[in-house]
Formats: sequence, structure tokens, C-alpha cells
Amino acid sequence: MRRSMLFLPGNNPNMLINGNCLGSDAVIFDLEDAVAPDQKDAARILVRNTLKYMDFRGCERIVRINSIGTPYWKEDLKALLPYKPDLILLPKTESAQDILTIDAYMTELGSETGVMALIETALGVENAFLIASAAPRLKALFLGAEDLTADLRCKRTKEGREIEYARHRLVVAARAAGVDVYDTPFTDVNDDEGIEVDAALAKALGFTGKASISPRHVEVINSVFSPTQKDVDYAYEVMEAIALAKEQGKGAISLHGKMIDAPIVNRAQQTIATAEALGMRRGEF
Repeated sequence: MRRSMLFLPGNNPNMLINGNCLGSDAVIFDLEDAVAPDQKDAARILVRNTLKYMDFRGCERIVRINSIGTPYWKEDLKALLPYKPDLILLPKTESAQDILTIDAYMTELGSETGVMALIETALGVENAFLIASAAPRLKALFLGAEDLTADLRCKRTKEGREIEYARHRLVVAARAAGVDVYDTPFTDVNDDEGIEVDAALAKALGFTGKASISPRHVEVINSVFSPTQKDVDYAYEVMEAIALAKEQGKGAISLHGKMIDAPIVNRAQQTIATAEALGMRRGEF
């Protein structure tokens, strides 16, 4: 269950070694934007050693490599794939061909690690479904709003009106392709109310989870993207009602005055699966 993903600069050893204590479901070791060109080699070694020696049990390890338009990405993969990160995050993904290119090289290296595509340009947004369905190795889309708004030549705001279209486009594309989709970080680390509102919006739109650049936001993101006990209890009620209807040979049944149809059952199944992944059970809390 991946609700939150926390970025950690690949050239900051203190953050790297403490990454598994910050509460996020996944950490993203960043070799791209957080690392200056003259520090790429040192950061790659630090991240390699973190993957090799640190215990991140219960916390997924994702590596944001450099984009395939740079001279660094192949060295990133050669150095890090032997230590089996859970996912590779590919920045500046703009086309299905980008996924096919990294897929071919990772296959050449003998790796089965999945890829998450970071969509942060107008072209990437417009090609979202082609990217999401390009190869079985592609496991998720991830919206990067800072670079996207620069590409769109608009101001990045807390309200996020400027990325509404991109958010909707990525969610629809990911769900159509059967992969996960993650929302952009909320960048004001001191706005506690703002992160809660932004995370709730992302969940309402259909995102799987949300990234963060601050450990301070992780707890809120995890809470927003977790079902409430009321949600869990209702989901179990739905499944019990459907089972009863089948036993009685009924084609339809109501619960609390509302007809239970296929979409409600599907949502109940999703809620129960999420709850079980988080260790929640009916009526425990």
C-alpha cells in the first residue's frame, strides 16, 4: 500500500540514512533535480550504498534517476539496479518511446524492476495514456506540477486551478491503463491546512496517493489516503448484503435505503483491500 512518497536528496547522507524512520510508505532517492551536475557521481554512490546496507523493511525504495535526455541515466541504472530498488522513477517522460527505451536497457541489464513515469511537460500530459500503456514494466504515472507549470508558462498556485486538466488527464489515463497514479507534492511546507485540502482533493479525483518534499506532510497524506473506520465497516456491510442476496436468489438488494449496485460493490472491495493492507479490520478502532 503506497499512500505517501517522500523525496530525499541523493546527496544528503543524513536524510538518506534516516529515510525509513519518517513514516512514509515509500521514499524517493533523488538523483535528478536535487543534485548538481558536479555531484551526480557522489550522489549515485551514496544512494547505492543506502540501497545496499540500509534496512527499509516496510518502506518502498524508489530512485529518481536522471532523464534519458542526459548522459547520466545509464550510469544510474547500472549502479543501482543490482541492489533491487522497488521502482525507478523516470523524470521528464514525454512519450511511449521514452518508456520503451528505458525498458529495453533495463531488460539488457537483466532487471525486472518496475518504472514510474514522472509527467512534467505539456507533451507528457497529452501522451499520458500512451505512456501508461507502453510496457508491462510501467507501474504508475506521477504528476510533476512545478516543471509542468513552467512548461505551460503559468504561475504555480496553492489552489491548483492551473493543473486541473493535467490532474484529470493523468487519473483517467492511468485508470484506463490499469496502473497507479500519484499527485504532485504540495510545496508550502508550513501550510498545515493547505496540505490537508490538497491531499483531499487528490484523493477525490482518484489519485492512488501523493508525493511530498517534507516529512511534515507525510502523516497528513497517510491519513487522507487511508479509509476511515466508518468506510471499512460500511464496505463489510455491503459485501455481507451482496452475499445474503445471492443466498436468497435476489438480483438486487438495498442497504440503509440505497440500492447496492456493481460500482458500490467495487468500491467496497477496494476499501477492504486497502484496509487489509493497512492492518485494519471491521470494528477494531
